[in-house]
Amino acid sequence: MHDDRRVTEVRLQRFVRERIDPALYSRSLPLTLSSWDVPDEPVPALEAMRQEFQPQEQGALWGKPWATKWLRLQGEVPESWGTEPDTTVEILVDLGFTTEIPGFQCEGMAWRPDGTTIKAISPRNQYIPLKLLGSGMAVDFYVEAAANPDVAQGWTFAPTPYGDKSTAGTAPQYRLGSIAIAELNQNVWELQQDIRTLAGLMAELPVELPRRHEILRALERMMDLMDPDDVAGTAAAGRDALAAVLARPAYASAHQLVATGHAHIDSAWLWPVRETIRKCARTFSNVVALMDENSGFVFSCSSAQQFAWIKEFYPELFSRIREKVRTGQFVPVGGMWVESDTNMPGGEAMARQFVEGKSFFLSEFGVDCREAWLPDSFGYSAALPQIVKSAGSRWFLTQKISWNQTNRMPHHTFNWEGIDGTRLFTHFPPVDTYNSELSGRELAHAERNYRDHGRGTVSLVPFGYGDGGGGPTREMLAAASRAADLEGSPKVRVGSAESFFAQAEDDYPVLPVWVGEMYLELHRGTYTSQARTKKGNRRSEHLLREAELWCATAAVRTGGAFAYPAAELKRLWRLVLLHQFHDILPGSSIAWVHQDAERNYQAIREGLEDIIAQAAAAVLGAGDRTFLLNAAPHPRDGVPALAAGEPASRAEPGGLAQPATAAADHGGYVLDNGVIRAVLDADGLLTSLMDHASGREAIAPGQRGNLLELHRDTPNEWDAWDIDEFYRRNVTPLTGATSLRLAGEAAEAAVVVERFAGSSAVTQRISLAPGSPSLAITTSVDWQEREKLLKLGFPLDVRADRSAAETQFGHVFRPTHTNTSWETAKFEVCAHRWIHVAEPGYGVAISNSSTYGHDVMRNIRDSDGGTTTTVRLSLLRAPKFPDPESDRGLHELAVTIRPGAAIADAVEEGYRTNLAPRLVRGCSPVKPLFSVSNPALVIEAVKLAEDGSGDVIVRLYESLGQRSAGRLTANFPVHEARSVDLLERPVQAPGVEAGADGADLRLRPFQLVTLRFARR
Repeated sequence: MHDDRRVTEVRLQRFVRERIDPALYSRSLPLTLSSWDVPDEPVPALEAMRQEFQPQEQGALWGKPWATKWLRLQGEVPESWGTEPDTTVEILVDLGFTTEIPGFQCEGMAWRPDGTTIKAISPRNQYIPLKLLGSGMAVDFYVEAAANPDVAQGWTFAPTPYGDKSTAGTAPQYRLGSIAIAELNQNVWELQQDIRTLAGLMAELPVELPRRHEILRALERMMDLMDPDDVAGTAAAGRDALAAVLARPAYASAHQLVATGHAHIDSAWLWPVRETIRKCARTFSNVVALMDENSGFVFSCSSAQQFAWIKEFYPELFSRIREKVRTGQFVPVGGMWVESDTNMPGGEAMARQFVEGKSFFLSEFGVDCREAWLPDSFGYSAALPQIVKSAGSRWFLTQKISWNQTNRMPHHTFNWEGIDGTRLFTHFPPVDTYNSELSGRELAHAERNYRDHGRGTVSLVPFGYGDGGGGPTREMLAAASRAADLEGSPKVRVGSAESFFAQAEDDYPVLPVWVGEMYLELHRGTYTSQARTKKGNRRSEHLLREAELWCATAAVRTGGAFAYPAAELKRLWRLVLLHQFHDILPGSSIAWVHQDAERNYQAIREGLEDIIAQAAAAVLGAGDRTFLLNAAPHPRDGVPALAAGEPASRAEPGGLAQPATAAADHGGYVLDNGVIRAVLDADGLLTSLMDHASGREAIAPGQRGNLLELHRDTPNEWDAWDIDEFYRRNVTPLTGATSLRLAGEAAEAAVVVERFAGSSAVTQRISLAPGSPSLAITTSVDWQEREKLLKLGFPLDVRADRSAAETQFGHVFRPTHTNTSWETAKFEVCAHRWIHVAEPGYGVAISNSSTYGHDVMRNIRDSDGGTTTTVRLSLLRAPKFPDPESDRGLHELAVTIRPGAAIADAVEEGYRTNLAPRLVRGCSPVKPLFSVSNPALVIEAVKLAEDGSGDVIVRLYESLGQRSAGRLTANFPVHEARSVDLLERPVQAPGVEAGADGADLRLRPFQLVTLRFARR
């Protein structure tokens, strides 16, 4: 059969473009405009409306980058408009949109004169129904127009000044388009939606299917029947010509799609947080307006932070949302504070994402989210299944893994097994987008792409404009309605994510299993970009640990005389959690975002230091004795874990350790403290590292550690996001030093090395403390490079088949070889505070203070046939988009290397590097609130209960990846102890027997346990 689809398609496209689209609005009338330009940052609506508005010409240029213009729109609707059947009156507002994609350019919010929101204005959502303005035919309302610049610039990844308000310039970005009253012909609009659905379906059907030709002929008949000079008058006839093909039901075997409204709004990205708040308001106002017209429309909305912003800044809109939540249309999902990155947040921070998110949804709406919702985060930690289940949730959704460069995930619905054995029902929508428009192409792709046919029959489709906001439109709802039961198309049902998961569980009871992390084979540079943001996050996580510990200790030890600062700690936690959003912590936002983050981290630091000082003073009392506050879960300098005591003198005769020494050696130095011995050559490179206990050399023969290497870093696209494998082909080893000198203090031995990395001055302080089992290296860099990657490497004489990298509440093993494409793709990996490589009986641990990106390679040496395992840390990058000045300036990054280390040593080293002991003045030592009999059981958090009861919460985990038993003892009077989940609700925890004064624990590898102690 001859396929003449292309001929009809061309005809149809022109017919729609030249006849249908112009006939949507048969007549229009310009509105009278006046305006007021906001001098700087946005102001509240009622404040703006009180200003003096000046006459505004239509078609005028407006909007320097990031500016706000308020428009007042006034006019009168002619009496005859909207009186004919199938006609309504709308206001059309074109702010000068430059593309059809919402969220990445100018956008607006319509306001009533009383300061209540109407709906948003965006490229594909320019209309405001007259009825939303109130009764009568008078038009008088305001539009808050935001001149957000197009930072994306067509995704060319070219450097842009727009991401920093100070460099964005003042030239107007936009020209006002038509702003008018218009009469909509509903019949023409419905015909437009019929055509869109059928044309989209036809384009996806195979040429040999009769159904394809049936649709083709129906579209031809429609165009033949209609009068191109009277589209409005013949639209009903056109619809009749299409009715039969639209009415044919889907096959019984058709794939089922649950379509849930969605608007993935990045909490910051190519816009600052302040603009995200307005994006949320615009999108949510659109959604509520659609719900008023469509009772079956369901919208899934994640991120408690975004709801909290609406509650604070748009209380009237929040009230409307609350009502839609009550009716089941506006559905909170995910249960997290933000859609965070999951690679880099620490264990307690990852837990708090769910604690804060789920608590907010419960308190505000009575909703207990049962799904984790992370469509766009850049890979998924293997610790996540346990954390999700510990928060009382049971399902997980992601989409981003479809971006893999090399390997396809083998399933779309599966059980995901985490590091502790917890399994989590997981869905990965085969539509391959979280911003679906429900087009024929997308629906067909979802059905074809689904990898579990024959076992499962249903998948999820999140629909609505996202990233920059916008959400679903009435056109998308029309598409969903038409595809509900349509031959040749999957069946579409609009519903909630929860209804999908419940259906999918029943539909597919015996699931395949994916074990371990879901590593994204893309965006590997996010482990390194924007080092200051990452350092601020790491420091804040540990300060919060300290603050909660000492405040809880003070509250208990003073009998409540010290007031636990719950509200302030919650505020600071939420601020830290916000900055773990998947475009902030990963370093993939504009400069403005990271400048805000750095200021916030400084404020967080100051606030927590003050809280810690107050708690320490309360618990220690006034006095002149020096105490060491040890917030670590391991003893320090003779002070027990989680306690305050007088430190032991480590360098005096008869003390705990002999002083470290530094001796000149062939132009370099030998550092030795009786525990380890390090040899530095004249270039400040590490030629030998030995622990005296084993007498074994850690550095590979003939190679040198502490080697800085400068790579060319020019990814194909997604600059701040990506490190592409070919970076390894262009490398400059930084072997020459400009100076080398001793710089030890007291009993410490230290050497300072200076060199250059390109144009960037680098100073390294290599030090060995008395009794320390590790060599410390602090690298200070005045980073001035462009499109370069700075690595720090250690070639180790270890035959390691795998590396162990810390993740939340445990560690993950990754092969060091590249037997498969899956292993080859992991050429850059994430580790938290430490990475460990070992062969049986011997290992080396490398810890860091704020570095996440690593790579581990193994090579067979020609000289002796031995194996070298090289561990490298990615210290700094210099991407040009979206922040062309990314990371330029001063940085300080600390690393330790510990030879002869087991996993337990690596865990301790990670805490030692990141949680320094504090020396403070006081009167009396303080016993720890809790102690454990087995160091494999690591106490991660001690705090007071969220409900204000004064109960004490302790969270711990098995840290070695093996079955471990021990006793947790509460060192204060206890009335009752019980196991709880992350939200501190009673649960049955396997292997936990809680008693009056503690708990006996028999934990599986990496098991996470939370216990609640009611005080007597």
